[in-house]
Amino acid sequence: MGIDGKSKTVLQLVGVVVLMGGLAWASVPFYNWFCRVTGFGGTPGQVAGAEGEVLDQTIKVRFDGSLNEDMPWEFKPVVNEMELRIGETGLAFYEAYNPTDHPVAGQASYNVTPYAAGAFFEKIECFCFTEQVLAPGERVQMPVSFFVDPEIVDDRDAKYTKAITLSYTFYETEPSESGPAAQADPQDQAALDQTPSAQAETDVN
Repeated sequence: MGIDGKSKTVLQLVGVVVLMGGLAWASVPFYNWFCRVTGFGGTPGQVAGAEGEVLDQTIKVRFDGSLNEDMPWEFKPVVNEMELRIGETGLAFYEAYNPTDHPVAGQASYNVTPYAAGAFFEKIECFCFTEQVLAPGERVQMPVSFFVDPEIVDDRDAKYTKAITLSYTFYETEPSESGPAAQADPQDQAALDQTPSAQAETDVN
């Protein structure tokens, strides 16, 4: 039995919707990769470690933390701000607390402002790279190590940047079998005293 013109049009439209849906799904990891590589939309880069020179010029890094409306955690930066030399490795901590009576898993999204600085803000290690799971009543301090690429001083748009804000938003996720809570390593905690965070502002209340 042949398909009439109306039914054929409907089938074509359904095919287009399915195709577009598949392309949209596939574009998500590509878009995330593209943002991390280029710094598009204020997305910081990810590198194995700091390399190159450290400039005398300093820059301020401010820290911000928020929660998706459905996330029951408490989440905040341990310090509001630090100042470090461009190219110097900094170490900061964020504190998370699960006040519920059951484990809660979360994943952090992040960006930096101004957006022009995103391509020059490089993360070495970060709790945001993996899912975090907190047990009932658990409180942790989660580290992030980073540096600002010295090439920022040669960029037409970013070279005038005096302060960068690093922002995280935590979303609740379904716990995976291999998602342990992030713990601040004692060596990380000791290193905190050796970094520019020692000159940072007082803890957030």
